[in-house]
Amino acid sequence: MTDSLRDQLLGLGFKPTPKPKQGPKPTPAQAKKSEAGRGKRADGRRGGKPHAGGKPGRTQEDIDLAKAYAIRAQRDKDERIEAERRKQEEARLRREARAKLATLLEGKALNAEGADIARHFEYGGKIKRIYVTSDQLKALNAGELGVLQQNGRYLLVTAALLAEAEAVFAPSVALKVDPDAPAGDDPYADPKYQVPDDLVW
Repeated sequence: MTDSLRDQLLGLGFKPTPKPKQGPKPTPAQAKKSEAGRGKRADGRRGGKPHAGGKPGRTQEDIDLAKAYAIRAQRDKDERIEAERRKQEEARLRREARAKLATLLEGKALNAEGADIARHFEYGGKIKRIYVTSDQLKALNAGELGVLQQNGRYLLVTAALLAEAEAVFAPSVALKVDPDAPAGDDPYADPKYQVPDDLVW
């Protein structure tokens, strides 16, 4: 029987290959640690998916700031809505007051067709005028008559009607003369201070 190749080589002086030395088996804790280490990336951070968009997570400060902006935006929106509501309410009240005033003044204006005396007065920061007769001018300057503005027209009315109109819609009162006031308070009361019609104000 022939020897195996191994035996022949050993007979010629070849030494058998040394077996690698086996160290002690790792404990379960060491095995787990080694497993966890393999999950880390080369830069020391754990592997896994990065945050969306590659951005880091939001801090508590960012969240608080966003909440503060949201609260402020909501408050500003509420204030705008409230201001608009008040504006619409005021417009509605003005419309109602104007309608009530129109009903009150219907057929009660004392403007005379033949009136040729211009009585000037200040209204809305501008000088306006109404044409009256000499008797009406005296009554107007005595406070027995007054002037109301309605739809761009100036209406001569009694003092009593002027008071009623003022209670309904105060901005409509264009001229209300206080007979007890000093004459200097209304420089346009005296006819000698009449402004020529062709004078541009």
